Amino acid sequence: MTEQTEKNGMSRRRLLGTAGAAGAAGLVVGGAGGAFATQAARDRPAPLTGVGTRTVPFHGKHQAGIADPAQACGHLLALDLAPGADRKAAAALLRRWSATAADLAAGDVPKGDDTGVALDAGPSSLTVTFGFGRTFFDRTGLADKRPAALEPLPSFTADALDAKRGDGDLWVQIGADDPLVAFHALRLIQKQAGDTARTRWQMNGFNRTPGATGKPMTGRNLMGQIDGTNNPKPSDSDFDARIFVPEDSGDWMAGGSYAVVRRIRMLLDSWDHLSLERQEKVIGRRKSDGAPLSGGTETTPVDLNKIGEDGSLAIAGDAHIRVAAPESNRGAAMLRRAFSYHDGFLDDGSPDAGLLFVAWQADPRRGFVPVQRKLDRGDGLSRFLRHESSALFAVPGGCAQDEYVGQRLLEG
Repeated sequence: MTEQTEKNGMSRRRLLGTAGAAGAAGLVVGGAGGAFATQAARDRPAPLTGVGTRTVPFHGKHQAGIADPAQACGHLLALDLAPGADRKAAAALLRRWSATAADLAAGDVPKGDDTGVALDAGPSSLTVTFGFGRTFFDRTGLADKRPAALEPLPSFTADALDAKRGDGDLWVQIGADDPLVAFHALRLIQKQAGDTARTRWQMNGFNRTPGATGKPMTGRNLMGQIDGTNNPKPSDSDFDARIFVPEDSGDWMAGGSYAVVRRIRMLLDSWDHLSLERQEKVIGRRKSDGAPLSGGTETTPVDLNKIGEDGSLAIAGDAHIRVAAPESNRGAAMLRRAFSYHDGFLDDGSPDAGLLFVAWQADPRRGFVPVQRKLDRGDGLSRFLRHESSALFAVPGGCAQDEYVGQRLLEG
């Protein structure tokens, strides 16, 4: 039990159980003690299911929500500091947010929370991740602390960006395997921003729910494609070097990472008009099981040199997996941790749906930028995508039990 839980006296689950027992006590005053014990046991909350019991620690070397599996529900939120909000106000906000996120991740009731949104739920793999946009450093008098890697992303020919849905001083990523748990965290983060910061944009997404398949499987996107097969894995020997800023960098970003956030609308009506064979050639993988067209199973390494029976490349020259492969980009790689989204329909009746793309890397100049430049020039999939918003955030390392995220920057 955390220190905050001891102050509050109970977890979300215990709060309900205690309330039930108290009600039972009122009914048996003057009656038999055995009746009270029976009723109290009956009112005790039932054990949570596997999904509800899962926890992801908030405190640690890295922030949660980066290398952890993407959850079923996600909220991405950017805020701008309010006029007059300075470095001290920002530090107080990050301290409040960190304390709240730590309590929620443990399944506890944060101090002062009376919303009741997720009282009967467990933590459900909740993670809350915080980052800083480029403009944050100017507005807090910390321009000299702004990392060089936080330079603006270049323009790409396929971009159709809405500035109102991009960038921001502060960024929050929330994920959970239960939608009410995720919304509860979002609600508290927005309330606690108070007069310090104002919401700039918010995006909501989803993934497959844990347990929806007979065995753990790579998720599918809204095009029906298995998505994320070649993602870097924590077990890879070079994973930390690719995803996190080195611990010995001596910088406030040590142990942190950089998040590129893009809202990518999928032209699903156009995509669905393609034959299955054509869809598979555009991607370079079989739709049924994700196996590369060069042969094997989903996890078989792609053979970019394989020639088919007709004498052509098994993986087409503009196939997505060829253009995005590290071998095609001098080893550049990033950890994709995305959510799908569906925001209704556009005026022409087409679905406003696609991917909330979140990519993590130690330096976007060596990760996202070179890969996206290559995709922008020669990816067959780009004809079916529209990049509608873009942002880049510096996400500091994690914090210890008695610290808050960003403390090394704001108090250094």
